[in-house]
Order: sequence, then structure tokens, then C-alpha cells
Amino acid sequence: MLMGCDSKELMVVLSTCKLQAGRDCIAKRLTLPQATDMRDSLAKIIYASLFNWLVEQINTSLEVGKLRTGRSISILDIYGFESFKNNSFEQFCINYANERLQQHFNRHLFKLEQEEYEGDGIDWTKVEFKDNQECLDLIEKKPIGLVSLLDEESNFPKATDTTFANKLKHHLKANSCFRGERRGHGFRVSHYAGEVLYDTNGFLEKNRDPLHVDLIQLLSSCNCQLLNLFSSKMRDKSLKPSLSESMNQSVITKFKSQLFKLMNKLEDTTPHFIRCIKPNSNHLPGVYEENHVLQQLRCCGVLEIVRISRSGYHTRMTHQDLAARYGFLLDTKLSQDPLSTSDSIMKQFNLPPEMYQVGYRKIYLRTGQIGLLEERREYVLQGVIGLQKHLRGYKSREYFHNMKKSALILQSYIRGENARRNYIAMQTPATVSSEVTKELDAVIHLQSVVRRWFVRKQLKNSVELKKQSHNEKKKTRRKSRRKVSEVKDLPLEQFQVQPWDLADLQSRVQKVETAIMQKEDENTALKEELQRFEERWIKHETRMKSMEETWQKHISSMQMSLEAACNIMTPDKTASHGNDSEDTISPGTPTKELKGGSLDDIKDIYVEVDQRRVVFDEDVKRHVEIDELEQVSIAIEKQHAEEELSRLKSRFEKWKKDYKARLRGTKARLRLNGHRNWCGKKSF
Repeated sequence: MLMGCDSKELMVVLSTCKLQAGRDCIAKRLTLPQATDMRDSLAKIIYASLFNWLVEQINTSLEVGKLRTGRSISILDIYGFESFKNNSFEQFCINYANERLQQHFNRHLFKLEQEEYEGDGIDWTKVEFKDNQECLDLIEKKPIGLVSLLDEESNFPKATDTTFANKLKHHLKANSCFRGERRGHGFRVSHYAGEVLYDTNGFLEKNRDPLHVDLIQLLSSCNCQLLNLFSSKMRDKSLKPSLSESMNQSVITKFKSQLFKLMNKLEDTTPHFIRCIKPNSNHLPGVYEENHVLQQLRCCGVLEIVRISRSGYHTRMTHQDLAARYGFLLDTKLSQDPLSTSDSIMKQFNLPPEMYQVGYRKIYLRTGQIGLLEERREYVLQGVIGLQKHLRGYKSREYFHNMKKSALILQSYIRGENARRNYIAMQTPATVSSEVTKELDAVIHLQSVVRRWFVRKQLKNSVELKKQSHNEKKKTRRKSRRKVSEVKDLPLEQFQVQPWDLADLQSRVQKVETAIMQKEDENTALKEELQRFEERWIKHETRMKSMEETWQKHISSMQMSLEAACNIMTPDKTASHGNDSEDTISPGTPTKELKGGSLDDIKDIYVEVDQRRVVFDEDVKRHVEIDELEQVSIAIEKQHAEEELSRLKSRFEKWKKDYKARLRGTKARLRLNGHRNWCGKKSF
């Protein structure tokens, strides 16, 4: 059902095998184990093809990665060594891959580190660790390795699993990592993680893994598109000579070539290893088996790593880096090379000779020694920073004091200049002040004249605007009266009341009612505003009366002063000499100096009094005119509002009566014609 093929065809393919004998094709029935192997072979073909197809799809979607040439991070997940009761060809391949990866692990953590010590001339005692090169030679060495012998035996058509086991015992008995079983088809291999017993049953058949033509034809006849795609790819590979050779290779040969490609990629990277340790073999939480964990640590080589880390030099720095970072801590600065500088630093801090080693290119320190150098460096840097802090503070204070002195000197010069200017201004004659006062009086007089002109202009503009608005209101009223009269003259017979017309008329009636309410609200607002204007008018009248009384008092006092001046200027009968006299005028009146008994000054006073009286009369008239205009305009607006309200009310009543009469007529006509009462129960 999943493959989309016929069940009978599937049964035939799994239970028979076609053999080509010349031009004839013979169908051979398979035994039950052979049919089982055929079924497993079909499942492996589908699984492998599906896995490759998924990898291709993922690589296609991530194809943008080829355009980038930067660094990359890759993750390789490995299951680990496997050892079961029955270990077959699959366990052999997995353990072979883990053996090769374990050598890569040992090379980076053991071999390369010790080779670096030896190459840099360090006095180093070699740490012995388990090397798996002999086991790899047992598997990979040609022509008598396990892989070579398996391929050789797979090529013989009459070879069996028993002949393969005997061949291994004959050729590999000298290797210490190999041990053949006396009875049965098994053999033992001493891997890095431990000894594993393998059963050779099925080794040859699984290594050959023949691709049957019947299976390819079955996949091509399926309805599933993926299976058709897999079968077409298999046919294309069989037709191409370069790909057909790779297809004819054994499984172990393909596995070996893929493993070597992986190792080449790993050699080009900087590896970081993560070891996963199982606390127990039963997969239970909170259970810790010491022997099981210790065995895993030994198999993974973790104990050897700990021994090398403890006996080795954890911190490594080149002589150039050490001199650049800690060279300033030396008491005597000499032009030395980096190697001599590193040696001098170690001697100055009295580090024990067993805690460091000086190599040709690097200096090697044990754990904790670099901390002493860092503490000393931090202490010296803190002292340097404190000295710099005090020096910067001293410079800043000195700069501040200099700026303060300069500011005080500049301020003293400015104050002196201002004082000198004020003194010169005080020494100038009084004529200058009199001229300034005259100019100010002239400016004030000019400003008063201009302000008066602006006020008169604004008053004229406001009066003209009110007149224009009044005329426009009259025109609109006349037009509305004409329209109403025209509507009244039309005969009632021309109006044919329709349902939508009735609804429209009702809405218009409501709008007129709301308009009347708004007008009434506006009328009340105008009345309140009229009251406010009347109160303001009363205040203005009282103020004008008080101003008239004060001006009358001033005029009477000035007249009295004039009469006194005239009496003084007339020749006195009792006086014998016409001396110059000087009299003080009554208090509260302006004084005037009279010289030589001449009448010119008295005439000037008369003229001034007359001018002031004229100006006062004009101001009083203007105030009275403004108040009268405001009162008249308020009264006119009030009268217009009342007239318009009464006019609207009368128009509404007339229209309402007319509308009722027309509505009765239409109802009567409709009843005569036999229509229902569609106008509703609303009464007017």
C-alpha cells in the first residue's frame, strides 16, 4: 500500500530469483532465509535512497553556503563502540569508524602535544598512553588486513562464511589484536574500548549487497513518485561506466573510502571533543554505577588526558607576547631579545624552575603560575593609574586657577571702563538733558496724535460694517417674503401629496421647530448681552459726570489765577515806583513767571486755556457719540431679533394651518378613491 505496487508482483520478486543462462531466463525459487535476505535488501535500497534524497534536498536548500568563504562550525555525532551478544557486519563497521576517530582524538590530545614539547626543546617525560595503531593496521593493512581479506573472499562465488573465518585465522593469527575462535565462525578483535566477539555469519552476503534487477523493475512499476525517481537513478548509474564501477564495489570498500574523506575534513579543522558518560547501564535516573563509569572513562581515554594535563604545562605564550604584556615589570630596561626578556621576567619573580620551561619559541607555565604575573601586573597598573590621576588633577587645578586669575583681571578692566564712562556722562552740561527731554516730549505728542487717528479710523470702519450688515438683512427678508407670497398664490390643486412628500414635510416641520428654539435661545442671549451693555453705559455716564466736574474745577481755578494775574499787572495807586513783582498763585494751579509787567504772558495763558477747553469738549463729544452709537446698534439688533422671531412664528403658524387644510383635502380625495389611511395615526 505504501509503495503503490501490486501485492502479487511483490510476492514473486521476494520469493524467486531470475538467472540468465545464455538467451534463456530461468526463474529459481528462493528458500525462506534467501527470501528474507531479499526482503531486507529491498528495505535497505529504499532506506538508503531516501536518506540520500533527503541529504540532497537539504544541501540544495542550503546552497547559499557555497557563496560564503568565511569560517564554519560543523558537528559530528558519533554513537560510540558497540559490543552485543551477537555482533555482525554492522557492528564491525561502526567499531572500525570509532577506532579511526579515536586515533584522531589521541593524535590531537596526546601525540601532537608531546610532539610540540619535544620540538620546542622542553625537558619532558613522556606519558605512556594506549595507542590503537596496531588495531587499525589489523583492519586496514594490505594485502592481509580484515578489509582486504573480506573483499577477496566476497569475490569468490563458492566462498562461504566458514571459509572466510578460516582464512582470517590463517593470515591474522600473528597479530596481537586478533584472536580466532577454535569452534564456530567467530573471531575476536581487541579494540581501544575493549575486546569484541564477531560472528562471520552473513559477512559475505552483507558485504556483497547485490543490486537485483527485479527489485529495480519493481520500484519502477510502483505508483509512488519517489520510488520511480530512485529506480531511474539506479538505472542511470548502471549505464555510466564510471558509476558502474563504484556500484560494483563492496560495502566495506565504500564505507572505508567515505571514512577517509571524513577524516581528511577533520584534519583541516580545529576539533573540540565532548564525551558523554552513561551513569548506569539500565537507563534509570539517580543511579550511579562506579565500575560502569570508570570503564567508560578508561575506554574514552579521559584518564590519560587528565594525567597529561596535570603533568604538562597548561599555559603557553610566545616570547613576543610575554615580553609585550609583562616586559614593563622589569626593574632594569635593557634592549634584549624576547627570549632573554622572558627569562628575566621568570627570574625576577622567583618562579621555581619546575613550574615553567623556556622553549625555543614559547614559554610553558604550569597551572596557577600565570596568575602571579597577572596580579603583579594589575598592581603596577593600578599604581600607574593613580599617579596619572594625581598628575591630571594637578594640571586641571593649575589651569583652573590661571583661568580664574585671567577672568578677574578682565573683569577689573571692564569695571574700570564702565566707571570711567559713567563719570564722563555725569560731567556733561545740563543742556544735553534738556534737549533730550524736548525730543521725548515731541515723540510722545506725535504718538498721541497717531493713536487718535487710529481710533477714529476703527470707529468709522465699525459703523460702516454695521450699516452693511443691516442692509443685507433687509434684502434677505424681502426675498423671503416674495418667495412666501409666490408659494401662497399657487393653487392647492397643483399639489399632489405623496407618501415620501409627507415624510419630507414632517422632517422639515421638525427642522423649523428646532430653528425656532435656537432663535429663542439666541434672543435670550441677546437680552443678557443688552443688560450688560446697559450696565456699562451707566458706568460710562457716571465716569463722564465725574470727569466734567473735575474739568470744571480746573477751569474755575485757572480763571481765578488769571484774574489775580490781571490785578497784579494793573498799576497800583499807592505804589510810587513800578518795580518788578512776583506773586504765587493759589495752590493746586500751575505757576507762571511774569516779567516786566507785560501782557503777552497773560494772553498766552488765555490761549492755552481755550485750547484745553476745546480739546476737552471734543473728547467728551467723541465719548458720547461712541456710547450713543453702541446703544443704538444694540437696540437695533435687539429690535431686529425680536421682529425676526415674531415673523418666523407667524410664518410657521400660517404654514401649519395651510398644511393642515391641504392634508385634509388629500385625505378626503384618497378616501373617495378607496385608499387606506396610509398617513398613520399622527395628529397635528
